[in-house]
Amino acid sequence: MPEEKKRTRRANGESAIYLGKDERWHARVPMGYKDDGSPYRRHLTRPTRRELVEEVRRLEKQRDQGTAQQPGKPWTVGKWLEHWVENIAKSTVSENTYDGYEVAVRVHLVPGVGKHRIDRLEPEHLESLYRRMRKNGSAAGTAHQAHRTARTALGEAVRRGHAAKNAAALARPPRMEEPEEEIEPYSVEEVQSLLIEVNKRRNSARWMLALALGLRQGETLGLRWVDVDLDHEYLKLRRNRLRPKYEHGCKEAAPCGRKAGYCPDRKQVRRETKNTKSRAGRRAVPLPGPLVAMLRSHKETQARERKTAGNLWTESDYVFTKPLGGPLSPNTDYHGWKRLLEDAGVRDARLHDARHTAATVLMLLGIPDRVIDQIMGWEAGTSSRMRARYLHVPDAMLKEVARKLADAIWGPESSVPVDKDQNNEG
Repeated sequence: MPEEKKRTRRANGESAIYLGKDERWHARVPMGYKDDGSPYRRHLTRPTRRELVEEVRRLEKQRDQGTAQQPGKPWTVGKWLEHWVENIAKSTVSENTYDGYEVAVRVHLVPGVGKHRIDRLEPEHLESLYRRMRKNGSAAGTAHQAHRTARTALGEAVRRGHAAKNAAALARPPRMEEPEEEIEPYSVEEVQSLLIEVNKRRNSARWMLALALGLRQGETLGLRWVDVDLDHEYLKLRRNRLRPKYEHGCKEAAPCGRKAGYCPDRKQVRRETKNTKSRAGRRAVPLPGPLVAMLRSHKETQARERKTAGNLWTESDYVFTKPLGGPLSPNTDYHGWKRLLEDAGVRDARLHDARHTAATVLMLLGIPDRVIDQIMGWEAGTSSRMRARYLHVPDAMLKEVARKLADAIWGPESSVPVDKDQNNEG
């Protein structure tokens, strides 16, 4: 039978299929409602009725599953990422997380795949971007950050109906490379060398909190005296110090010509601290007796500094402050750590490596895993993985294990007997 040329009346909510004056088959598919409440229909056209029916059924299935594109002009990947990072992510994630998203969007994703329509982005487009990033010198971790950002942003686009699939969830990021050198925690002798030099410095207790208890930089710099109980010898960790972020305060008519952080009239646009978001991060940590004594001495020194500074003192209640009060800058703190290593004659390492040292010392002392997890602030679901990452077995411990095995199998002070027949072979 020839294909039907008359438009067929359909019930409300059903798709209409008809042959147009252009001799092509057309369909109007109800897809829901626009923002103003008016009905939204998609118009499709194909050369044959069979092709059109197949396409109508596919679109109706997407509509019924909630994966069809919403009405309006399709987003480009670039426009969506810029909208998402500023208007959606910025108000829902921490400042540090937002900074990571913003850099990934601005530096990598928008230049790399921004011109694609969001509903036509394929996993291969992203995988090609990751390869280009690696070829141009980006670390695998940087490509992973771009991948995680794209996956989160596109997941929100799918949830809102702007795309039918999350291309980043299907894409494969590059393999993360293992570090070339295993992190080597400081030995007890190295820690003692640091301790001698630490005692000559202002804020000396700050470094011992890192070496003895493994406190993170943000936790230490965000510590306030209200969180420290010297009488009962413990402290509570409840907030993290954030890296400062500045904007220019100079007038547009007379710009200073410097970066915002060095502007004479700079304005702080980020809060100083944020509350620790995880339950494991909000924890009580015991203070060893010598560290209690160091903190008592530090508190007395800070009181003398406050009295000497008078009106110049910036009151803040932070445990570790600048000479005139106010919170320490993480950047200043980092350079202080580097100078401490150099003056103590101890090999160079990251400040975070002091955390590895503390975790390893706790293991060597035989502290139960559950207690180590609390002191270090590790979540229950990831604690075993974190222990594998942070606890390092020194050579001396391996030798001790070998000695105990020898004693158990061959007896104390024994040596492995040599088979005379084997010795005479050949």
